Order: sequence, then structure tokens, then C-alpha cells
Amino acid sequence: MAERVTIQDIADALGLSRNTVSKAINNTGILADATKERVLKKAIEMGYKQFSYLNIPGIAMPGADPGVTLPSDKNEIALFTANFIGNSHFASTMLDNFQRGISDSGYTFTMHRIQKNEIRNLRLPNSYNSEKTAGIICVEMFDQKYCSMLCGLDMPLLFVDIPAVGFDEPLKADVLSMDNQSNIHMFVREMVRRGKTRIGYIGDYMHCQSFFERFLGFRNAMYLCGLSCAEEYCITDSESAAENPFPDSYREHLKYRIKNLKSLPDVFICANDFIAIDTLFVFKELGITVPKDIWLCGFDDSPESRITSPTLTTIHIHSQIMGFSAVHLLLSRIKDPSMNYRTVYTETSLIYRESTEN
Repeated sequence: MAERVTIQDIADALGLSRNTVSKAINNTGILADATKERVLKKAIEMGYKQFSYLNIPGIAMPGADPGVTLPSDKNEIALFTANFIGNSHFASTMLDNFQRGISDSGYTFTMHRIQKNEIRNLRLPNSYNSEKTAGIICVEMFDQKYCSMLCGLDMPLLFVDIPAVGFDEPLKADVLSMDNQSNIHMFVREMVRRGKTRIGYIGDYMHCQSFFERFLGFRNAMYLCGLSCAEEYCITDSESAAENPFPDSYREHLKYRIKNLKSLPDVFICANDFIAIDTLFVFKELGITVPKDIWLCGFDDSPESRITSPTLTTIHIHSQIMGFSAVHLLLSRIKDPSMNYRTVYTETSLIYRESTEN
């Protein structure tokens, strides 16, 4: 099977820049009609099929009957996700706003749950139709190889969070995330002001970029406050609650680690609320009381964080703003595929509750 023709292939064949070819195919920017027609002719000759947004009055489709213009029937935005996104997930509200936003712009919305075998084999879901798709938004897609494969589709693409970068090459796509560090800095500083200087962290920091940044924010805050990060208080094993189909097994893992601590820290910061709630469950089994024996902070401000006993201090994600930002990022990428890639962070807010005696 022949490889898919990309804008770069056409640019190389014509000796033009990728930016020029992108402008011609997507009808953005200012180009001479002769250059546009030259690009279109070469694109069709090479078998390029992604004429998603072309609408150039007066320019006939090369190689077709006179007067026939290129189609513009790509009106779907596809959601790719590897996990179930329930009402408790921050992305639920975000996607609701996102869907309304793209609908107002004339697009429909399709959802595709990417299965493990599809990720393993780097295969697109059977339900996905590239001929109708104008752009893709990826939520909870944390496999580096699969994400890199998606970046090679020559399709407008937006990731909401990404795999932990580590030493991998950055993804060639736009990225939307929440501010994962500022409020952790504020929380650590406030804990120190209250005399709580032994602070630990729970969560696999390589699970995704957000978890990595939250752990980095914790370590940076400890350093800036003149405190060391005691390794025994950092439960950052690769086993992750999000990857585990049975919550009890992660709780057993936490129970083993916490039970074997020589002493408890003053505070645990957790990578998200669900890990914090698992930690609360383990504490109750071990006879550890929050906030009497230890304080606890989560991240996400999930609905569950407000009804646990005690209620959970956490960091609120403004999901509605993320939805609006996602619309802007993806639609602007559709309009101009040649622009530089962008990473955007939206505001978060620290909320104190009973788990820190507030």
C-alpha cells in the first residue's frame, strides 16, 4: 500500500515551501492564482486527498471536467480517547462546551474509543472516516508512539494533555492543558507557613504530562521553600490508578507503601482527586485520620472531592474555559495548518476544604 501523500511531499516535488503549499491547498493567506493552480495540479497528480477547506472561486479542479471545483464536505471533528470519560472527569464539561462551539461553526462531532489493540498496532479505529474529518481532538491519549502516528496524518490535530515528554521529541501538534504548577506552589508555600514542612507526593509522574508537571511543581516548590523532598514520602511507582482496571489493586499497592513508612509526612499532595480518594480509603483501613493525623490535597475538583468525608482540598480545573480554548485552537489550526505549533495552559484555582482543616 502506497504511503499517504503529505503537504511536505508536494512542497518537495515543486521546490516550494511547506507554508506555500499549505496556503494553496487550504486557501489561506495570499498567493498568486498561478501558484495555487500549480500546487493543486501537482497535489492531484500525486494522489493527495485532503482538500478539506478549499474554496477558490474561478479556479477549476485540475484534471476534472471544466467548472468542477474541489469538494468541501469535510465537516466532522473527531474525538479520539483511550479511556471512558464519565461525568466525574474534568473533560466531560470541557467536551460539552467544545461540541457546542464547533456546532456553532458548522461542524458535527464524532467520538471514537481507541482500543488497546489499535494502539498496539498503531491502527486508526474502523469508525473513523478521514474523507469527512476536518480535524481531530485527542483526550487521554498517552501512548507516545500512537500520538506520533497521529501527528503524521497531516490532519489538524489538538491534544488535551499528552504523554509525559521525558526525553522524547515533542509532538508536532497543538496541546491544551491546565496550569499544573502555580497552585501547587501556592499550596506548598501555605503549608510551610502553617508549619507543615514534611510534604509528600502520590502519583505516577510518568503517567502523562500533567502528572509530570504536578510532580515537578511540587519539587520546585519544596526547593524554593528551602525544603528537601524526602524520597520515602514520594510514592511515584509506575503502577497508576488510571491504568488499573480494578481500583482495589491500586489501593492495595498504596496500603503496602504507606503501611511500611517509618513515619507519616505532615501532608500528602496527590496527582489527582481519584488517587487522593484511594489514599483516604487506605488511611481509614490503617486507622489514620484526616485531617487529625495527616493532611491531604488532590487535583481536579471532581464532584467526588466535595462529598468525601472529610471533603477534599483540591485544585479546580476550569473545564468550560478549556472547552472554549479547544474550539479556538482546533478551528484556527483548520483555518491555517501551516502556523507554528502552540501549547496553551488555562487557569486553575486552589480550593481549601476539610482535609487541610479549612
